[in-house]
Amino acid sequence: MASEQKFSRMTLTAMVVGSMVGAGIFSLPARIGAATGPFGAIVAWLIAGFGMLMLAFVFQSLAVRKPDLDAGIFAYAKEGFGDYLGFAAAFGFWAGTCLGNTTYFVLIKSTLGAFFPVFGDGNTPAAVFVSSIVLWAVHFMVLRGIKEAAFINKVVTIAKIIPIILFIVVMAFTFQYDLFAASFWGGGDYTGADIFNQVRSTMLVTVFVFIGIEGASVYSRYAKRREDVGWATVAGFIGVLCLLVLVTLLPYGVLPRPELGALRQPSMAGAFAAVVGPWGLKFVSAGLIVSVLGAYLAWSLLAAEVLYSAAKYGLVPSSLGRQNPHQVPSVALWITNILVQVFLILTLFAQYAFDLALEMTSAMTLIPYVLVAGYGLKLTLTRETYQQGSADLGKDMIFAAVATIYAVFMLIAGGLKHVLLSCILFAPGTLLFVFAKREQAGRLFTASEWGLLALILCGAGVGVTALATGMITM
Repeated sequence: MASEQKFSRMTLTAMVVGSMVGAGIFSLPARIGAATGPFGAIVAWLIAGFGMLMLAFVFQSLAVRKPDLDAGIFAYAKEGFGDYLGFAAAFGFWAGTCLGNTTYFVLIKSTLGAFFPVFGDGNTPAAVFVSSIVLWAVHFMVLRGIKEAAFINKVVTIAKIIPIILFIVVMAFTFQYDLFAASFWGGGDYTGADIFNQVRSTMLVTVFVFIGIEGASVYSRYAKRREDVGWATVAGFIGVLCLLVLVTLLPYGVLPRPELGALRQPSMAGAFAAVVGPWGLKFVSAGLIVSVLGAYLAWSLLAAEVLYSAAKYGLVPSSLGRQNPHQVPSVALWITNILVQVFLILTLFAQYAFDLALEMTSAMTLIPYVLVAGYGLKLTLTRETYQQGSADLGKDMIFAAVATIYAVFMLIAGGLKHVLLSCILFAPGTLLFVFAKREQAGRLFTASEWGLLALILCGAGVGVTALATGMITM
């Protein structure tokens, strides 16, 4: 990208929207409908919207105050909390991205399963076989140096937005207040504790659809005016939040909650078909498949870039920083797609493969979010980068504190199951960090890092035992 190219306010806003609107929005009607009614959904979006907005402000503040830390989300964690937590942020984001790519495959095959029963809910042997073919076809295409495809990006953007806008318009015109009111409190007599549990069960879903919010700060150096970045971040975020809320709430007015929660994924297609007929299923399904394939291409490159950048920072073995003659981080790409292949095979043993992969993606991505928010809070407490009497100090401290509390709350709300499953991934993944330290002939862990590793290994042991005994099911 040429250094002289500058982005307008609207271009920056479009970039924010494009990076956040992905496959998750197509699954919202059933995912939220199965968990709660409109009131619970409204509370969930208020919590998620406010928390993620605070996190967006932290990313923006860090982009301005630490412009030298431009190697990705893990650089903040490394700078603030040491090498092992820097590695944890990089590994968490990378593994979460690989899990996210797995959800793309499951969702595509689940979509096709409505027309070709052999694909089922996206986790049948036929679905995994075809997904594997697509996975490695894209892999070898990327190895040839296909990094950017403006035409694909334009098609993907159109494929995303048109079905979503049409869905919202049709839902609004066919909305029935009586149906909406009947489901408002969840469809029955519920106590405050019941509503809290309903909201809690939607939390990881709301995180999943906001993944990509960190991309907003990436473009700050290309802005015509620095203040446009903050405006674009807020405007783009609010626009996406409005789309998410409308896609979630309007279907309660066209289908009873039990039917809404029982829709197969992608549930937006099923809800649309219930109103307009079979063509609606095909229309939304086609848009989703094009959108998800484009998103998969972008995120598979992003996953490889995270490992590549982490290698440059010495957090993973240097071999992961190698590029092929086409300037593609080939070793990192191989490792990334091998992990996606493993996750695809594991979906054969998961009853609700899409839901599990979605929740695990959110849980793994929350770990670097916690560390980034914590670093933003640390800067305000130590006054680093802040001049005496700075007007931004109090504001940034509030943003960072709220973002940290929100990210920690979301991890806890996701439940112990996802924490233990995350430990199962982190335990063997730590070998990458050990190999990197051996290469550098440096100290493996500090005292506090040994303690953290012990907790991770204990969590992994408990998780494996719980899986083996059936206490945790997939």
